[in-house]
Amino acid sequence: MSWVLIASYVAFGAAALLTLWRIIVGPSILDRAVASDVMLTLVMCVLGAEMAINHHTRTLPLLLIVAAVGVFGSISVARFVARREGDRR
Repeated sequence: MSWVLIASYVAFGAAALLTLWRIIVGPSILDRAVASDVMLTLVMCVLGAEMAINHHTRTLPLLLIVAAVGVFGSISVARFVARREGDRR
């Protein structure tokens, strides 16, 4: 295993731990939503890196599903927060 691969594993792992911390501690729902988007982006990056390293496209459908979940999740949270802000007025 090359040092570049090990360095990328360490970087992705550290980013995932920091993002998980923000999901758990985040003071507002918007902080948690942004952190979950970052986590999904990290998962997509890891899947893409794995495909590039191993020279295959078998996990491409999984990558597309994760991207769709991220988009629909962001839209759902935005609508929920907008509706909640409208009730306060």
